[in-house]
Amino acid sequence: MHVPFSFRPRLHAALRGYDRARFLQDLGAGLTVAVVALPLAMAFAIASGLKPEAGLFTAIIAGFLIALLGGSRVQIGGPAGAFIVIVYGIVQQYGVANLIIATALSGVLLFVMGLLRLGTLVRFIPVAVIIGFTNGIAVLIALSQVKDFLGLSIPKMPGDFFGILGALGNHLSTINPWATSVAVVSLAVVVGWQRWLPAAAGRNAVVQRWAARLARVPGSIVALVLATGVVAGFGLPVETIGSRFGGIPAALPAFTLPAFSWESARFLLMPTITLALLGAIESLLCARVADGMIGDRHDPNQELMAQGIANFITPFFGGMPATGTIARTVTNVKSGATSPVSGMVHALVLLLVILVAAPLAASIPLATLAAILMFVAWNMGEWREFARLKTYRLPYRITLVSVFLLTVVFDLTVAVEFGIFAACITFVYRISSLSRAERLTAAEQPLLAGLDEQVQVWRLHGAIFFGATKLIESLEDQLPTRALVLDLKNVIYVDSTGAEALEALSKTCETRQVRLIVSGLVGQPLDIARRTGLYERLQADLQPDVASATAAAAAT
Repeated sequence: MHVPFSFRPRLHAALRGYDRARFLQDLGAGLTVAVVALPLAMAFAIASGLKPEAGLFTAIIAGFLIALLGGSRVQIGGPAGAFIVIVYGIVQQYGVANLIIATALSGVLLFVMGLLRLGTLVRFIPVAVIIGFTNGIAVLIALSQVKDFLGLSIPKMPGDFFGILGALGNHLSTINPWATSVAVVSLAVVVGWQRWLPAAAGRNAVVQRWAARLARVPGSIVALVLATGVVAGFGLPVETIGSRFGGIPAALPAFTLPAFSWESARFLLMPTITLALLGAIESLLCARVADGMIGDRHDPNQELMAQGIANFITPFFGGMPATGTIARTVTNVKSGATSPVSGMVHALVLLLVILVAAPLAASIPLATLAAILMFVAWNMGEWREFARLKTYRLPYRITLVSVFLLTVVFDLTVAVEFGIFAACITFVYRISSLSRAERLTAAEQPLLAGLDEQVQVWRLHGAIFFGATKLIESLEDQLPTRALVLDLKNVIYVDSTGAEALEALSKTCETRQVRLIVSGLVGQPLDIARRTGLYERLQADLQPDVASATAAAAAT
């Protein structure tokens, strides 16, 4: 069936009946999300081996495009923690120029996925795989921040797990107590801001109101402002954005086109696929979370096309890979967003911050950004799932733990490939175990009385596919002397291998002069039988139901 091309951003439908009240709600939500996104965007870029402005440019350009063209009403796009490990590895192995190419190519792949309406297929990735690699990424993010959290002097951080552990162990003697103190206090403020204020307010109604208003300000911003003021005011010997990167430019970058070669593209195939799949998974999971909060339903294919456009354009303007971000999307919803306008406002506010306040960013201590990312990593992981593993079956446990360990120790691509492979094997095994055959007796079909050796009637259940052909083969090993009846009424699916197995059974029956009678051949099994030629072979002995088939067998 031909499916026409459809490109319908959610913004168009969301603006129907749009009024001043809704705009004010979106404006307030956009401002709030921008405050949350500001430190995270810089922290994600630095952790990925890029300059802090790369994260800000991504939040501005990709955030605006995803809101403008996306398939979700309230999703916020931008740099995400899930990309840190992948981006850092690409930068270390191939360089920033090839990161631009890989990101742009992943954008093309994402757009094609949406164009081919593959958005719903992403939902088929098992939960165990998603939890495993999410928790693994969270561990790697936290581990990558130990250097700046402790203020260690490490010229170049490796990208692999054991290399990171070795570098941290070898340079532990270079710990900076000032940086560690700033990081610890910053982490305490980030974690406790929303908890301390209500507790400190006491019972005074006026104080409680003010405390509630202040608590709406993200703890990450409070920690960032306080730490920056203290470090700059007292001249503490702590590394800052200015000392490492020279500050942030107060303007958007010009268009940059890296040198492209097919040789580079060949080596970037797997990183490109990984970026695209991870971006698709993250954005559609985020959109589903948003749907549950606002009672809406997003368009997954439109969302993938928007993500593709954003990831194709953003890297040429100094950005990094982008996707839907759960923390900022949830903040957007809780702040009262009603349409994609809030996401566009968040991007424009960040642009204004760069143009007006970029020089102030030079004093931001990297230890504080490391503390913020430590908090992000903790919230990112679903750690309770490890405690709940004992309640699940062994295949689920093996898949989750294996994906987690492979993500941490080896590579995210290998982890996801193994996870999907293990899930497929588990699925095939489970479905094959559900396929069964039960023999009907004279109590159910009186005509079988006294014909135990001459006639057999079997009712098949489940699916007859490549993983369950032994079910048919077992019938060949115990054929009756006169007639075999197969009732397929409860068979929901037959694949080509299953059809071949049935045809082989038919030939064996013909060779041994045993009449094969089939009943209940309808739906998909009937369709595959017609397409493979099996129907013509069975047509002479097809019966509408098991009773008719049993009567025909008894009369043989």
